[in-house]
Amino acid sequence: MLSWLRAILLQLAHPLVAAGVAEHSTFRGGASAALSRLHQTVGAMLAITFGDDEACERALEGIRVIHRRVHGSLREPCGGYPAGTPYSAEDPGLLLWVHATLIDSVVRVYGELVAPLAGADRDAYCADAAAAATALGVNARDVPRSWHALQDYLDVQLASGAIQPCAQARQLAAALLAPSRAFVARPAHTLLRLIAAGLLPADVRRGYGLEWSARRERAFRALMTTLRMTRRVAPRRVAWWPAARADRSGPPRRA
Repeated sequence: MLSWLRAILLQLAHPLVAAGVAEHSTFRGGASAALSRLHQTVGAMLAITFGDDEACERALEGIRVIHRRVHGSLREPCGGYPAGTPYSAEDPGLLLWVHATLIDSVVRVYGELVAPLAGADRDAYCADAAAAATALGVNARDVPRSWHALQDYLDVQLASGAIQPCAQARQLAAALLAPSRAFVARPAHTLLRLIAAGLLPADVRRGYGLEWSARRERAFRALMTTLRMTRRVAPRRVAWWPAARADRSGPPRRA
């Protein structure tokens, strides 16, 4: 779940992705909308990962249906894209950015909180995940199928100047990370903000205006250590999704 936080913030740092989310989603619709969206996302991801072929295809088609109605154009210039630049959730290039940031984030956060994956396992994860990417519209020849290829793609994108959190991205990030009015939620949101800042690349973190310092770095490392230790002692019924517990024959059938 924390890997999704990192992935979402990286995805929103692309101006065309941020525009699509800002103008076609309930991202800022309050707590009930956020819980509904999270429930739907988790359900789709579990169906794609652990479901049979029918459940997987049903989840993929649900995502494709949403993507078909998400299109428009930038209202203001951002990150090298002039106002009026068209966007579409069916754009293979944008789908590739979303896919790559998710896979990168999952592997990195898994390494932080569970155990670092060996090189062959990282490559296998990238290769397995390619099927879902192509099913959603990414050009098969462009999907990174190894960890090295994935890092090369991300490095090029981050160095291009196109990945910049602009006004829409910062507003969406504030909705995701800002404390709610409920006092009991405030400490959790403060920790969430610290985790988000610590997991992001430095340039993207600065683009979102997330504060960082040696003190925050120490706090982040201490928090991640606590989460890692908690994860290690948590019973399977707490640490694993029910679908993962039910699939006892081996690793997930799909990444």
